Amino acid sequence: MEWNDDAIALAARRHGESSAILEALTRGHGRHLGLVHGGASRRLKSALLAGNTLSLVWRARLSEHLGTFAVELRRERAGALLERREALAGLNAFAEIARAVLPEREPHEPVYRAAEVLLDAIGSTEFGHWGTLYVRWEAGVLEALGFGLDLARCAATGATEDLCYVSPKSGRAVSGEAGEPYRSQLLELPAFLLQSHKASATTAEVEAGLRLTGHFLLARVLQPHDRQMPPARVRLHNLAAHQAA
Repeated sequence: MEWNDDAIALAARRHGESSAILEALTRGHGRHLGLVHGGASRRLKSALLAGNTLSLVWRARLSEHLGTFAVELRRERAGALLERREALAGLNAFAEIARAVLPEREPHEPVYRAAEVLLDAIGSTEFGHWGTLYVRWEAGVLEALGFGLDLARCAATGATEDLCYVSPKSGRAVSGEAGEPYRSQLLELPAFLLQSHKASATTAEVEAGLRLTGHFLLARVLQPHDRQMPPARVRLHNLAAHQAA
């Protein structure tokens, strides 16, 4: 069996003396693993760093086998992302969430396309901009997995204006008026999730977005499988909370 695909490297671990097992988010084949012969070499090791875009050829005798990857570097991002603390936090959170929540070999092309945009932004813009893209990417992951947030109208009144909160149980929006008596029990809904044209936000809004998507990733995807939030995702949220304080 054989296929070709574009992919974003998520992680690579050494296997034997000279090879590596690459875990990647592919465009058309989902999160996928494969053995890279020579992956521990200096040339290939740098290509397999998280965040880089690759061209992959996967080969295996049977579909259920691990298989091997032939790898070609298409876009090197890791070097630039490793130079800045915030960018590194965003890269690590992205990679760990993708590894933790996306089912292996289940295609989600919109998640892949959004990840390409996100990683380009992490490497070239400030946190107030790429932070909104990161939150939107996680919201897209939830949608792809069947746990999308319903932010179109208020769950209590049906109103489409003044949407300020999200119910932590239903994932539906709540207006400011309807939610005010229960605000301590609700999650804040940052405006950028309602305004697709809004390109940047304050750090406090990004922190609220991370709290929102993090809640549902944990409650609906991770905890049902006895998993906890990946440490890198926790560090990104803590970084945003510290900057927002």
